[in-house]
Amino acid sequence: MRLGALLLFAASLACFAQTTPFAPKRYQYFRVGAPADVHVHSRAGYALMGGGTDQDVAFQWLCDRADGGDFLVIRASGTDAYNPYIQGLCHLNSVATLIIPTHQASYDSFVTKAITHAAAIFISGGDQSNYIRFWARTPVEFALRSAVRRGIPIGGTSAGLAVLGQYIYSAANDAPGGPDLTSAVALADPFAHQVVLAPDLLGIPILRGIITDTHFDTRHREGRLLVFMARVLDSGKVNRIRGIGIDEKTAVLLDPNGHAQVVGHGEALFYEAVKKPEVCQSGEPLTFGPISVYALRSGESVNLQRWEQDLSRGSKLSILDGKVRNDVKARN
Repeated sequence: MRLGALLLFAASLACFAQTTPFAPKRYQYFRVGAPADVHVHSRAGYALMGGGTDQDVAFQWLCDRADGGDFLVIRASGTDAYNPYIQGLCHLNSVATLIIPTHQASYDSFVTKAITHAAAIFISGGDQSNYIRFWARTPVEFALRSAVRRGIPIGGTSAGLAVLGQYIYSAANDAPGGPDLTSAVALADPFAHQVVLAPDLLGIPILRGIITDTHFDTRHREGRLLVFMARVLDSGKVNRIRGIGIDEKTAVLLDPNGHAQVVGHGEALFYEAVKKPEVCQSGEPLTFGPISVYALRSGESVNLQRWEQDLSRGSKLSILDGKVRNDVKARN
């Protein structure tokens, strides 16, 4: 190949690798690495990340399960900042970021194609209400559910973690730029304006019957997670609810068979309740319990398929008139 032609080819490849922008109302796609996807044999697994500083070990765990294939970050807003970070950690064919910023964009064939061809998927932080408003009941949801069925490893941090469980705190009524729902507000009124739950988005079997919450330590979210659990039980549709609260700089690495290991710098807390709340009504503080709670630190593990046995060593707590009473450190 002549030098001029070679330079032209290299320039076109670099342009593709750095940025492939589209109209903002549709979607944006940024890719680094090889321009063409490769076929690999991914292994299922779920990286539940609590938010804050990303944990290298959690991303490396996802990359290992991607088998050197094409790693896709999806989000509703933001930049491609994850691309160089993940590319620097892992040996992959490519890393790409797909921004799906509107409901309309979720119907674009390129969007579903990118999700379908991914060897690993990571849902970034942001605003989970956008993920639900833009992606639920669209081809994006169907593509994500298909990825779960095909055993594609999937991770999520912060808002991305919030949408992994069967039950989702939607943040639908949070004011843009306004304060998050606090434990104090939720405990004082479990039907407060901001307490809005959404149905399953991804259909991950091992997370069935579970709701998650994030930034658990720094934002003191135990109380509100317990309110979410109470609301699910109060609906009368189920007779058991489980919750997982994960600290910042912490992740739970979950195999499809239920084996869960905590990595990072904080704790992951596992909750279970089987009794409907005594008082769960609009304008009244919550009374609810007993609730089992078990805390795991980095390096510790549990099997969610054996929840009753493996988590039976934990403590009990209850909520009386909107106040958490327990024999482990309170986080509300």
